[in-house]
Amino acid sequence: MLVAEFLEESARRFPEKTALITERERFTYREIEERASALADAMAAAGVSRGDRVVIVLPNSVEAVVAIFAALKADAVFVVLHATMKSEKLAYVLNNCRATAIVVDSAKFETEPQWLGETPYLRSVFVRGGDKEASEAICRAGKRYGSLESLRWTGGARAERRSIDIDLAALIYTSGSTGRPKGVMMTHLNIVSAANSITTYLENRADDVVLNVLPLSFDYGLYQLLMMFKVGGTLVLLNSFAYAHPVLQRIAEEGVTGFPIVPTISATLLQMNLSRYAFPKLRYITNTAAALPIEHIRKLRALFPQVKIYSMYGLTECKRVSYLPPEEIDVRPGSVGRGMPNEEVYIVDPEGNRVGPGAVGELVIRGSNVMKGYWELPEETERCLRPGPLPGERVLHSGDLFYADQDGYLYFVGRRDDIIKTRGEKVSPREIEDAIYSLDSIAEAAVIAIPDPILGSAIKALVVAKPGTSVTAQQVLRHCATKLEDFMVPKVVEVRASLPRTESGKVNRRMLAEEESEMRTESLFNSTARVM
Repeated sequence: MLVAEFLEESARRFPEKTALITERERFTYREIEERASALADAMAAAGVSRGDRVVIVLPNSVEAVVAIFAALKADAVFVVLHATMKSEKLAYVLNNCRATAIVVDSAKFETEPQWLGETPYLRSVFVRGGDKEASEAICRAGKRYGSLESLRWTGGARAERRSIDIDLAALIYTSGSTGRPKGVMMTHLNIVSAANSITTYLENRADDVVLNVLPLSFDYGLYQLLMMFKVGGTLVLLNSFAYAHPVLQRIAEEGVTGFPIVPTISATLLQMNLSRYAFPKLRYITNTAAALPIEHIRKLRALFPQVKIYSMYGLTECKRVSYLPPEEIDVRPGSVGRGMPNEEVYIVDPEGNRVGPGAVGELVIRGSNVMKGYWELPEETERCLRPGPLPGERVLHSGDLFYADQDGYLYFVGRRDDIIKTRGEKVSPREIEDAIYSLDSIAEAAVIAIPDPILGSAIKALVVAKPGTSVTAQQVLRHCATKLEDFMVPKVVEVRASLPRTESGKVNRRMLAEEESEMRTESLFNSTARVM
């Protein structure tokens, strides 16, 4: 099966069913299929061919959905980027994947776009809301201009599709160790396998209505679209959770059955008075990206006793790894479950030997959902995809530290690079954060390492108080002292109004560490200046 068939089969089975609901519009499967076919024909006419990369830079919208499936229909590889990506980074990605076409919003042409003149492989630019200014800029750069609004499908026969399931379907760009994003290569087989497994354990069906506020450039957001179109469900696609009230109203109005969240959304929900809302059809809530604090899980269970809560763990490199069955969440709230269907997971020590229950090691994943590799990064690919237990196979080494209990349930300890070594002990930031979250006044918490001349590394906690409450550093320290071993109690606590976030909504630990480094450098410089 190919990913384009998710739409095509649902359009055949449910042509007049609502497939997509956006901020103000509704679209049937037939309408999405016809729009995608029209854009696919335009791409083919512009020279897009099998294996070419098509970059999509649009906010959550019908045009973004259409562009994804149009690229697949044209035998191309889709690359969805965040709508707010800046010109320099956009040019890098376009050149890195040697994209031949881009689908983009006219807002990118309000000033002369730098990326137009710096992308020699790019031949065609399809614009949403295109105007004369955008058309002239594209033509000056020697590119072919196309307007999404002008496309109409004639219903004519299309060229026979040539892709097979081991061909690339998508490049999903994620943060790289060099600071440059790297492209995760996902084949049709990878995506179909992941979607099959996830929709199996979530028990998705055609009458499901999923509300998604996560960007389609984030794989967790992207798969909400792919999974709903696979089963013939309905996707409510919104642009953010910045204004929670209208989103919660839509959950009730549209009869939403599934709601994917990340920890920032759960933190917002737990600060609200939810008694004014009714969610009669809500069947499940899922979480991934970063593990939910245990205290958040307990409070969500109390707020939504009738709703199944799936605590999950995943990586862009394989989409999803594990899920905790909802009936286990009260028994093992700190676990992210066991491997999902059609997948094997196990934990190894630094020498690659499997370890037993309770032992911390690196999580390894086997399955058809594991990526093909990183785009044109053979050394990084070799570090992640290593020989497996069977001859000739490659398995994914996650870089994440876990332990398993006697029943095989997984517990996330931390990123291998995030583990803090202090006083000769290895400390998981997650464990400290969970302790801090059990303080009632805490909305958000993040723990990082800071240099210390005696300890090597010391622990710093950054916290945000819930609206209408206050918290002091001393209160956090006293609370931690009652919950944690002495070597795990933070040396420094900083109370902030907010914490920086990545595009996918996770706390941006790298930015926090960089801010800390800059402050220390500035402090050292000022001290030196005073001495001089």
